[in-house]
Amino acid sequence: MPVIKILPHPEYAPNGAEIQAPAGTSICEALLDNDIAIEHACDMSCACTTCHVVVREGFNSLNEMEEDEEDLLDRAWGLEPNSRLSCQAIVAQKDLVVEIPKYSINHAKEKH
Repeated sequence: MPVIKILPHPEYAPNGAEIQAPAGTSICEALLDNDIAIEHACDMSCACTTCHVVVREGFNSLNEMEEDEEDLLDRAWGLEPNSRLSCQAIVAQKDLVVEIPKYSINHAKEKH
């Protein structure tokens, strides 16, 4: 079973984490199933960018991006060439290293 290494994030994984995820699972589902409460404001329907991650290793093993995801990623903060919406990035057979960006576009989280 592939391993997903999550780099340290001050809120979601202060010490980082390593989890296992069955192939065919989205990165978002794998994180949530392992008590890493990544934001997912649209309930994983590819309608927002709150679950944006940067795949540092294993990017090319993921499923190809669809046009909806590409369009939404243009709105994500901290976009990088290896950015994905974790709800759309499907784990294959290769291990991954994932970074959850420090900031997101989720204004509701800012508690104004």
